[in-house]
Amino acid sequence: MAFERAKAHLVSYGFGDRIVVPERSSATVAEAAEAIGCEPGMIAKTLSFLQGETPVLILADGLARVDNHKYKETFGCKAKMIPGDQVEQLIGHAVGGVCPFGINEGVKVFLDVSLKQHEVVYPAVGSDHSGVRLTIAELEQCSGYEAWVDIRKDSE
Repeated sequence: MAFERAKAHLVSYGFGDRIVVPERSSATVAEAAEAIGCEPGMIAKTLSFLQGETPVLILADGLARVDNHKYKETFGCKAKMIPGDQVEQLIGHAVGGVCPFGINEGVKVFLDVSLKQHEVVYPAVGSDHSGVRLTIAELEQCSGYEAWVDIRKDSE
């Protein structure tokens, strides 16, 4: 059902033909990159946080790590991941398929600047066996994002 909601969302923007449904799992960045056939950084991983009572999604480069100090500076609170057993209820998609498409009302979406180094990225589509090929402009168009943020750890 989550996949169907996410797919319907993408179809409404004209991106239904970009959806990829590999036979292998795409639940982790490594699995998704292998299943889809791209570099791990091109996987737009979706991180789920709680800010007070508000669920927040942040899409980032598949290899990016969260800098807790930058997160707190940006959002005014500590980074608190949503517990895995609550993700589906709060977001509308289960762990492994979390994406900004067809999500529950009231979920805020942000895009991390780490994505901007790629021409094309592959976010999930509501299941652990899915992805969608989007340019950054197309991701902006259909993600319902509020703002670009920089919460990534600097490269070492």
